[in-house]
Amino acid sequence: MIHLKTIDELRLMRESAQLVSKTLGMLAAEIKPGATTNRMDQLAGEFIRDHGGEPAFLGMYGFPKNLCISPNAEVVHGIPNDKPLEEGDILSVDCGVHMNGFYGDHAYSFEVGEVAPETKKLLKITKESLYKGIEQCVRGKRVGDISYAIQEYCEKNGYGVVRELVGHGLGRKMHEDPQVPNYGRKGSGKVLKDGIVLAIEPMINLGTEKVKFHSDGWTVTTLDMKPSAHFEHDVTIIEGKPVLLSTYRYIYEALGITSNEEAPFTKDF
Repeated sequence: MIHLKTIDELRLMRESAQLVSKTLGMLAAEIKPGATTNRMDQLAGEFIRDHGGEPAFLGMYGFPKNLCISPNAEVVHGIPNDKPLEEGDILSVDCGVHMNGFYGDHAYSFEVGEVAPETKKLLKITKESLYKGIEQCVRGKRVGDISYAIQEYCEKNGYGVVRELVGHGLGRKMHEDPQVPNYGRKGSGKVLKDGIVLAIEPMINLGTEKVKFHSDGWTVTTLDMKPSAHFEHDVTIIEGKPVLLSTYRYIYEALGITSNEEAPFTKDF
């Protein structure tokens, strides 16, 4: 069952999502060769609590850390550790917050130093595909329109679109209906309505779309061990059009990046 949110509820959800955004922005300055993901995890936990939230991932389904941090060939659900980052790594940082009774959940794939050109392009196309999906978050369209837009854009660039892991609805629970695959058919799936909240998250591989689930019960890697990219935003529909609850603005401020990619999906409410 899909739970549509009121404007007041969406305002509370935006606060939760924005705390995730601020946490990722804080971490952006820490991501460099020699840093450890355990240290980032510690900083994130402290930051979230200092700002009135709780780390949503800690203990969820038994997960042992505050963040899911997945380098290189890890797709998602990587467990932070003490291995130092190296020049040329990429790093998906997925963060969740519980605050005001609602969840925020989004992710960004960072470059560690200077990365290979083919990997840089993978990150670029994956992030662009996220916005292709968000463009389809229009009243009266269907989940499959989001899925198709992401799949079509990534596959035409030669990348593998992960099948086993999907985006999802978001609200008082971390995972609500509907599921939001990154592949699918136009016109299929649930109808999109005002007040829906979706965590849209392309997980796109440089090589095969096939993945391997590891024995720790969490880590997922690409089957061919080529890099994977992951970007995620929290999106709602207001007055028929897509509106972002999360933002990459704090990351871009930390990294000195100028971008207007979020402008079409920004609205005061």
